[in-house]
Amino acid sequence: MKRCAVFGASGGIGAALTTLLAAREDMSEVHALSRSGGIGAGKIIAHHFDLLDETSIAQACQGIGAPLDLVIVATGRLVRETGEGPEKSWRALDAAAMAELYAINTIGPALIARHTLPLLPKDRPATFAAISARVGSIGDNRLGGWHSYRASKAALNMLVKNFAIELARTHPQAVAVTLHPGTVDTPLSRPFQRGVAPEKLFTPERSAGHLLAVIDSLTPAQSGKMIAWDGAEVPF
Repeated sequence: MKRCAVFGASGGIGAALTTLLAAREDMSEVHALSRSGGIGAGKIIAHHFDLLDETSIAQACQGIGAPLDLVIVATGRLVRETGEGPEKSWRALDAAAMAELYAINTIGPALIARHTLPLLPKDRPATFAAISARVGSIGDNRLGGWHSYRASKAALNMLVKNFAIELARTHPQAVAVTLHPGTVDTPLSRPFQRGVAPEKLFTPERSAGHLLAVIDSLTPAQSGKMIAWDGAEVPF
C-alpha cells in the first residue's frame, strides 16, 4: 500500500488528483495539503500549509512522515494575486510582479522538494512530480511574452532537473519530473481560453487522469525531464 501527498489540493487539478488517488486500491493514505486546510474523509487526510511560509511546509511534512511514495506539487499562478498580467512585452516588466510569480511557481515548489524528497523510500520506486507548463520550455518558445510566468516555470524545470541528479545518488529507483497538464478549464486559464479547440481544453478530471497515467509509466531514465499529459517529452 502506498502513501502520497498532493500540495495544492484545493485547486482544480489538485482536487481532481486527490479524488482519483483516493479511489485507487493501492493507495492507503492521500495527504491533501492546501492553504484552507480542508476536511479529510476516508483515505484523504487534510493538512494546512502556506506555500510562502517554509515553516508551515516543514511542519506539514513532519506531520505526514515517511515514507511517501508519491509527491505531487499542483500549485501555481499565472497572474498576480491582484489579477495583473501576464506581460505581453518587456515594457510591462515589474520587479514586484516577477518576485510574486517566482515565489509561487519556483521557490515554493523548491522548498516543498527540500522537505519531501527525504521522505521518499530508498528501496523501491517513488516519484516527485511538479506541475509545470509547456510555455516554460525555452526550446518550445515561439511566441514570447508572458515573461514572469514562462521564466518562473523554466526555473522550476531546472530545479527539478537538479533534484533528479542528486536524488539518483541515494534513491536509484526514484523519479523527479515536471509535468505539463495541457490546457485545463480552471480559473487560472479561463481568461486565456479563447482560440483553444474544445477537444484540447481538458476538464480537471481528464487532465488529472492523464497525469496519473503518465506518473504510473515513468521510469528512472525519465527522471529530470518535463513530460506532457500524453507521455511525450517536452524540451527544456
